[in-house]
Amino acid sequence: MEPYKFWSSGFCIFLMCYLIGGIPFGYLIGKFNGLDIRRHGSHNIGATNVRRVLGGDWGTICFALDFLKGLIPVVYIGAALGAEWYVGFEWGEIFAVVGTVLGHIFPWTLKFRGGKGVATSLGAVLGVAFWPVLWCAVVWYLTFLKTRIVAMASIAAAVTMPLVGLVMYFFRLGRIHGPAVILMLILSGLIIYRHKDNILRMREGRENTFHKQHRVSRGTPAR
Repeated sequence: MEPYKFWSSGFCIFLMCYLIGGIPFGYLIGKFNGLDIRRHGSHNIGATNVRRVLGGDWGTICFALDFLKGLIPVVYIGAALGAEWYVGFEWGEIFAVVGTVLGHIFPWTLKFRGGKGVATSLGAVLGVAFWPVLWCAVVWYLTFLKTRIVAMASIAAAVTMPLVGLVMYFFRLGRIHGPAVILMLILSGLIIYRHKDNILRMREGRENTFHKQHRVSRGTPAR
């Protein structure tokens, strides 16, 4: 395989998925409801802040859209085009995952200031490996039930993803390849880094638990 064809094809897949990943569904949902979600709650465009500000229904819709924004490009662009072009479906998936997740975290539509990447990462990795994502969901849910802190649940899920991937890779369980494990490690580190402010607040005991969060009425800044 010629390196030029490999990297040029990979960059095209990355770029297409990055553009899709940059669609800020949380911001658009906020605008649909007459407010800029970045000026309310935690000032984040992710599903958790949408739920905090606009209620559970909108938060669920935002999570689903961000999740699908990660999954669909990996399956229909990364794997499909990768198999037809010069990178192969495995590396096509990797380029697609990186593109969609970076598009969400650093969106071209919002001056590169986006969400923390949890929902989009789960959707993107699901297109590569099912079981690590399933275990992430289980760990997230159990941690949230115990702590009622979304950030802690997200960090626990991020740590779980590469650990499950490593176990499956070494024991040859499922279709887990080396590049996918490396990608999970990178995504895990990126998600944890994006929660650095939450980690600081948790250490100081200032992180809000979810049952303390209240919906903000339209056009009213959060306090």
